[in-house]
Amino acid sequence: MDVTEQIEKFHEFFDTLYKKALHQAVIKGEKSISIDFSDLSKFNIDLAQELIDNPEDTLRAAEISIEQIGFNVKDFKVRIRNLPKTQQEQIRNIRSIHLNKLIQVTGIIRQKSDVRPQVTSARFECPSCGNTLTVLQLDTKFREPTKCGCGRKGKFKLIGKEMIDAQKIVLEESPEELEGSEQPKRLDVFLKGDLVSPMSERKTNPGSKNIITGILKEVPILARDGGKLTRFDLMLEANHVEAVAEDFSELEITDEEINEIRELSEDPKLSKRLVNSIAPSIYGHEKVKEALILQLFGGVRKKKDDGSVTRGDIHILLIGDPGSGKSQMLKRVSIVAPKSRYVSGKGASAAGLTATVVKDEFLRGYALEAGALVLTNKGICCIDELDKMTKEDTSAMHEALEQQTISINKANISATLRAETTVLAAANPKFGRFDPYELIPKQIDLPSTLINRFDLIFPIRDIPNKARDERTADFILRLHKESSGGETDIPTELLKRYIAYAKQNINPQMTDAALEEIKEYYVKMRSTGESDEGYKSIPISARQLEALIRLSEASARSRLSNKVTKSDARRAIDLVHFCLTQIGVDPETGRIDIDSITTGITASQRSIIGTIKEIINELEKQIGKQIPVDDIIMKAKDKGIDQEKTEEVLDRLKKAGDIFAPRPNFISRL
Repeated sequence: MDVTEQIEKFHEFFDTLYKKALHQAVIKGEKSISIDFSDLSKFNIDLAQELIDNPEDTLRAAEISIEQIGFNVKDFKVRIRNLPKTQQEQIRNIRSIHLNKLIQVTGIIRQKSDVRPQVTSARFECPSCGNTLTVLQLDTKFREPTKCGCGRKGKFKLIGKEMIDAQKIVLEESPEELEGSEQPKRLDVFLKGDLVSPMSERKTNPGSKNIITGILKEVPILARDGGKLTRFDLMLEANHVEAVAEDFSELEITDEEINEIRELSEDPKLSKRLVNSIAPSIYGHEKVKEALILQLFGGVRKKKDDGSVTRGDIHILLIGDPGSGKSQMLKRVSIVAPKSRYVSGKGASAAGLTATVVKDEFLRGYALEAGALVLTNKGICCIDELDKMTKEDTSAMHEALEQQTISINKANISATLRAETTVLAAANPKFGRFDPYELIPKQIDLPSTLINRFDLIFPIRDIPNKARDERTADFILRLHKESSGGETDIPTELLKRYIAYAKQNINPQMTDAALEEIKEYYVKMRSTGESDEGYKSIPISARQLEALIRLSEASARSRLSNKVTKSDARRAIDLVHFCLTQIGVDPETGRIDIDSITTGITASQRSIIGTIKEIINELEKQIGKQIPVDDIIMKAKDKGIDQEKTEEVLDRLKKAGDIFAPRPNFISRL
């Protein structure tokens, strides 16, 4: 097909199918139009084939045809999307036969250079005859004219040049497309023109998943002496970029879907249907599933006038016996959330979770490579096997969970990255399984500072119970019998859009009735901490109060309501109270004591520690520096503290460095 015929065909194609779209693009001041390849192949199969085999010339013909239609726009580009399966290649399968062909690749953006201007053509003037020469700059090196028509060779005067914005990104294969032990391969992608406009820039942030259509080019590798090697590098010159893993705020929802979403929100059994859709292949755990649904909706992020920010993300920790379905819940949440990552404790390091500085061949120097918590900004990060991570690695999460930023100061890079990420973590108890006769907080082998930052902590226990075991067995066996088992009440795609719509458009405000309900619960719980013996347990702290607000906002959001009602507050209170009664009960008094989980020492234990310290002070005045342990035990017995508890407290004080043993069965204060 010759060029004139191509231009005519494209003229006809735009006239019949894309005239309206072209009009809108020109009115909006856009510099390109996106065309679906399937439309072109239906219109003319030969033209579509020509586009794949000889993309540069064919695209130029398309651009000339647009100019001929009569739109007064300069440098208007044609972008092609949705290539057929035959042209969709994995990065690892790209070979020399694909050179100068139009192909489509999918991957995750790992690195991104700055946007810099690049010369496309330069105009020179001949000093002898005044003739103007135009040289197209297609190579990596700047080219000057070799000679003029008048016969002059040598220096020419540069009188003007055309520049466009250009940027390089590194695209890496998506992990889900790899088999076994395959290393993900990388490909350099070159973007220019309107593909690097500020709006398009957001699509290509590191960590986002993109489908890129482009023309594969070879790039010469320069030898040390300046010559070219026989080996060439590959680079994809991008024609169309489309983001896949968008966060909630970027998911586009059509009017038809909005009607479906509104209809769903008016369903009287909505909350039950949402809970049934979160992990249909796991039996029971209704409270946990309800919390996970609220976590997906999230609370409202508030920015105050003084610059401080209150997070809206709800962090949840699941601690449970093996085989209780924790990982399956995490996997399911990572499927439902539009932007999510699933990481496992043993395979995650502090650098892999937060960010790391890598030596960059491409930009010459050091570059930041974001970790999982940064890559899921405005998404959800599911961390499995949290207890298997080392202490240094878990400490890297503190800042991300509360301040929602990650600071890095390494090499010559000092940066603060945004990590507005919701964290859902799962862990096993200290000895692999819960001991029914031991306090739950003592069995959670995680730093108390980290536990403190989770809004809800659910212990998932696996205790034999004949009636429940029968129901569980029936449920699991039926799932295996029916291949279509585990049906969700709401289809996953609709659930995704429902959550995205709620997060984009609904920012609920607290009503007075809801605030009163939460305040009443908070004050009532605080007052139950006072006891007759004089010590005070702290049943609930301000951190739980914030969690209550976030959960009640999420509950209102799940109904697409702009007002947080009393029933939303009650729902939040039920969840928080359920968690507190499971993990925060002081076994000696039977009261809820939040300190048992946040510091590992209950108020009654703290009271005993205070009593033993007083006894040591008294005996020191009477006996001197070295105090026999037996005397302390005797005195403690008079005050109603048995020997076992006294010995436990003395051990604790030794570990804390308050006392030491100068010789066996004697202690001294430091």
